[in-house]
Amino acid sequence: MRQKELKLIVTFHTTADAMAMEKACKNAAVPGRLIPVPRMISAGCGLAWCAGLENRVQIVGLMEQTGIEQEELHECMV
Repeated sequence: MRQKELKLIVTFHTTADAMAMEKACKNAAVPGRLIPVPRMISAGCGLAWCAGLENRVQIVGLMEQTGIEQEELHECMV
């Protein structure tokens, strides 16, 4: 079993925003991956972007630049 780590979790209102985030991060070589929303978080679409805390500024900047709307940013163990 993989050991849990503190990660940045970005939740979205829509699946379209989650998919746009995946594409934008891939194109910009920003690390992370789409995951199901962790149980301790309630979110609109059921998908979330998971990345290291060290990538927070880069991720927020990319979302602003591309117009991707996040629901919330969380720090939790996943």
